Amino acid sequence: MSPSDAAARPAKPDRIFDREAEWADLVSFVCDPRPGATLGLVSGQRRQGKTLLLEAVAGASDGFYFDGHAAAEAETLHRLAERFGAYTRAARPPRWQRWEDAVDALLALGDQRPAAVIIDNFPDLVGPSPTLPSVIHGAYRRLRQGRRHNRARLILSGGTPSLMRRLFSGPSSLHQLASLELQVQPFDFRKAAEFWGIRSPRLAVQVHAVVGGTPAYRGDLVCDDAPTGPQDFDAWVCRTVLNPRVPLYWEARTLLEQENHADRALAHSALVAIAAGGSTPGAIAERIGAQLTDVSHVLAVLRNRGLLHAEPDAFRPALTRYRIAEPLLAFEHAVAWPHRAAMEQEDATDVWRRARATFDSAVAAPRFAQLCRDWATAHAGADTFQGEPETAVRGAVSGPTGHPRLDVDVAVRGVVEGRPGVLLSVGLTRWNETMDTPHLERLRQTLSALGASGVDVSEAVPACYSGLGFGPELRAAEARGEVLLIDVDRLYHGE
Repeated sequence: MSPSDAAARPAKPDRIFDREAEWADLVSFVCDPRPGATLGLVSGQRRQGKTLLLEAVAGASDGFYFDGHAAAEAETLHRLAERFGAYTRAARPPRWQRWEDAVDALLALGDQRPAAVIIDNFPDLVGPSPTLPSVIHGAYRRLRQGRRHNRARLILSGGTPSLMRRLFSGPSSLHQLASLELQVQPFDFRKAAEFWGIRSPRLAVQVHAVVGGTPAYRGDLVCDDAPTGPQDFDAWVCRTVLNPRVPLYWEARTLLEQENHADRALAHSALVAIAAGGSTPGAIAERIGAQLTDVSHVLAVLRNRGLLHAEPDAFRPALTRYRIAEPLLAFEHAVAWPHRAAMEQEDATDVWRRARATFDSAVAAPRFAQLCRDWATAHAGADTFQGEPETAVRGAVSGPTGHPRLDVDVAVRGVVEGRPGVLLSVGLTRWNETMDTPHLERLRQTLSALGASGVDVSEAVPACYSGLGFGPELRAAEARGEVLLIDVDRLYHGE
């Protein structure tokens, strides 16, 4: 692309926060001048701003945008024809009886120029019209056989990546036609703090533990009500996520609404168990008194829907550990769910006073640990771990005989001099605790146990991550190069 072409590309509207990379990818796709119809797939969890982004791209490129809804096929085709007629300024809208006619007409918009054709909430259209992916596949096949000059830029959007992949798999796979696959992710924790206008790193962790990096939670679900400072956090929780009059209060439940009744009940129980500290299928099944096969099934469902992350244990790869991907779900099942009846009868302030300790231990502390792992792979400086970090996960190490296991909150592996998978660091995280030499001694024990088990620890440095800071002896050890110390200021502003 020449500099003049780049200058002609539409600029991202000011109302869209960040999303620079996503905007660049979408604009490059819809404005591509080369001949040949192309297909793009956009996915992501709900409320990440996909619709706002796609509407803006359509407006900036003079493209066609249609927001799909779950409705009978005839109703959808009528609404689509009305929108198409208005877009083309036709005297009257077409009267489509079949999806074949509609898809051919939409793609024909690209006969004269690169034309963006965006269909949002696409999975909702496929439910009443299950042959729609095959119809689109057939339309592309005809274009490539007879109208190679066509430059339709069709974007289909909606749902999690796993759902979109399922829709496009099979003998008439649209997946093979896609030249763009874009996943709209929640904001990174640093961007989320900026989006919420939060300057205090500790407050940023607390807010992230409730709403994560989902942008719509600030605008649509709390009407731009953000904490004014650290002293306002408790009151903010009471007037938003614990307030039945605010949409955020109800949001977590809607995330599970697509499951059938039996799975939904078991899903809630599994999430409560995970929020309480269970991370393996066996531990979750034991906590809720369910069969392991049933629990494994519901965990797979939640994982496919993007509500859970599954990761191998840092030191036992055959052991899978689960964590809740959406912070609001963790808050709901650790704090709100056990107090739901009380919230309907008591003042939110009284409920929160009783639940605050649970929030700190079961919600904020695990979220802080995850942000520390994210920092290690995304924000740590090039020389921090004396290698190139690739993964950061949690794990457990068997202690000496007669001693309890040694948990590692941040096990960092990466590349050193071309060697992949090198253990670069083992770390502990403490959200509400000032860390000092006992924590360093525990890390040294962990490294010793790992070395005795055959793990190469020659490149591994101990690391302490604290939400409250470090004692003087630990600071002195840092000055001697014996340990890495990461506080909340470094987490949000340092390398």
